[in-house]
Amino acid sequence: MISNIGVRNKKALIDLGIGVFGIFCTLLVVVWLNQQILMQLTLGWRMVLLITSQWLFMIVPLLLMRINHERIRFLMKSEVRLSNQILTGIILAFLMSFLFTVVPILLGFKEMVGSTSYTKVWQFAFDLLYSLFAVALAEEFVFRGYLFHKLLEVNQSKWFAILISSLLFGLFHSFQGDVLQVIVTTFLGILFCLLREKIKSVSLLSLVIIHGLYDALITLWVTIL
Repeated sequence: MISNIGVRNKKALIDLGIGVFGIFCTLLVVVWLNQQILMQLTLGWRMVLLITSQWLFMIVPLLLMRINHERIRFLMKSEVRLSNQILTGIILAFLMSFLFTVVPILLGFKEMVGSTSYTKVWQFAFDLLYSLFAVALAEEFVFRGYLFHKLLEVNQSKWFAILISSLLFGLFHSFQGDVLQVIVTTFLGILFCLLREKIKSVSLLSLVIIHGLYDALITLWVTIL
């Protein structure tokens, strides 16, 4: 029995290492695409590439799950009704947005919150689409989904999985060259994990909604406040 547990832990550790390496290599590819190719395309193709390039981050984890005969349904599993998962995600997204975006802006920290040049409705609509179905979908699947569960296989401690997955989430944003961004995203990663662990109706789907809406609302509040 002990030897079997050791073999499983070793296999999970190898999968974890391959997964992290593949995700960060994909990050370099996506950054290169955005810097070298994206701006040379027409607006329509640029919008398509912005969304599909984010899905690339899921390729390595999906391949590993395929090899190991693991189902995506396992990551999305929840005993709570789908409508409750969605509603909880929406409510928590607006609550986080108020606490971490609206309040800081009203207190005079607007420049630290963010900036945007959006002026048209379709730009905000696309930003919502991009935030939900590209950024949030890919990042939640990777960090709170695949990597989180692999970390649990390596070490049974949920705090270990929470802290390491959140640190990787923060480092994932280090390409922007902003230490504050790494710290903030690490904190958000921990918060997302705690929301799922402490609130029964929060699933991985809920986190996608929370993450996507929260990101999109930053652009909206920065514009109107």
